[in-house]
Amino acid sequence: MTPNQIDASIFKAYDIRGVVDVSLNKDTAELIGRAIATVALSKGISQIALGRDGRLSGPILAASLIQGITACGINVIDVGMVATPMLYFAAVEHCQGSGIMITGSHNPPDYNGFKMMLAGTTLAGDDIQTLRTIIESEQLAENAEHSGNVVPLPIAREYITYISNQVQLKRTMKIVIDAGNGVAGAYAGDLYRALGCEVKELFCEVDGHFPNHHPDPAKPANLQDLIQALHSSDAEIGLAFDGDGDRLGVVTKDGQIIYPDRQLMLFAADVLTRNPKAKVIYDVKSTRLLKPWIEQHGGEAIMSKTGHSFIKAAIKEHGALLAGEMSGHVFFKERWLGFDDGLYAGARLLEILSATEDPSAVLNALPEGISTPEINIAVPAGQSGHEIISNLAKTAEFSGEVKRITIDGLRIEFENGFGLMRASNTTPVLVLRFEADDQQALDGIIAQFKAVIAQNPDLEWA
Repeated sequence: MTPNQIDASIFKAYDIRGVVDVSLNKDTAELIGRAIATVALSKGISQIALGRDGRLSGPILAASLIQGITACGINVIDVGMVATPMLYFAAVEHCQGSGIMITGSHNPPDYNGFKMMLAGTTLAGDDIQTLRTIIESEQLAENAEHSGNVVPLPIAREYITYISNQVQLKRTMKIVIDAGNGVAGAYAGDLYRALGCEVKELFCEVDGHFPNHHPDPAKPANLQDLIQALHSSDAEIGLAFDGDGDRLGVVTKDGQIIYPDRQLMLFAADVLTRNPKAKVIYDVKSTRLLKPWIEQHGGEAIMSKTGHSFIKAAIKEHGALLAGEMSGHVFFKERWLGFDDGLYAGARLLEILSATEDPSAVLNALPEGISTPEINIAVPAGQSGHEIISNLAKTAEFSGEVKRITIDGLRIEFENGFGLMRASNTTPVLVLRFEADDQQALDGIIAQFKAVIAQNPDLEWA
């Protein structure tokens, strides 16, 4: 493959991602490996950690990526098949913050991609486009006189020991975990048993076909097996993970789904007991009840763009100790290393809940408004979702508008709720979400946004 044959569409806002053998193949992976190595050399980086999730295409993409990196003289610390946060852990502990995770996250089985960090900075936005430019302009580093080495490094025991040494449950808890056949299933049971839990495992056999349900805890349909397992057993709480283990889903004994913005409430209250006035970051999709909750508990609430890379940048900028986003990524800087980790977030949740005899009551008592799930509207072929939102926002008028937030799309705050429309950075859709104090208020807010969307005749709101 020549550099000008690279499919530019795989270079996303947060990562590189595409359909295997369509937009992303082994030749592409090798060129990307050389491009990453080119940037790494300019930063004085000598070795990079590499991991992959349980997708079927992982081994061949890993081999090609390694070939590209080592050809430029950089060593690869190969941690094998691991959850994304385990790769981050290896990068921080062994490679001065440099690592690449081969993962399709929660995308369908035929997808795969790369999440990248160099010298402690997650590559996003312009940094990812720089890789594309390096490839297309053939500015790749020349083959080194001496190829880099590949050093295998099993990381699971070190990772689990690190967590179990500093997270202490006050009593034994009975839990159910559902990995949806994603890679988290290979490690989550061992981690929670190391903390002293009794663990029932659902779909923890790693299988890149995802034969039972898709590993995406943001979708209620994917949590139904977990809800049923809680109903039919004596387990107290249920935890679910996405395909690469960096996102957490939570279900109570009575089958209530505790969405990530409410999880963040619990984590914030806990962190703020030890760190008064700490900064807590949340994304633009989160409940409007989160900001007053954080402030009532003595913290400073800061809204950020959606996206794990943007959240990480905001943590650095503001010196925050905790962050989270509606998709399920939670970032602990207090007692942890600052990256998103669904397995670790589950451990911290269990630590908090182990102090009570009724975990479900604690979780169900967290403030909650009436809200919609994410509503997706397809972006017409050849059009930009970001341009559509920008154009609609210029003329959009709302009755009862209290505050207009434009850091990521358009979020309108009302006295009794909020509405959000933004362009997805990963798929060609517009994402809408609504929340209000009651159904009447919710319906009114939705109706106003429908009227705005209708100004573009190419958009179809089902």
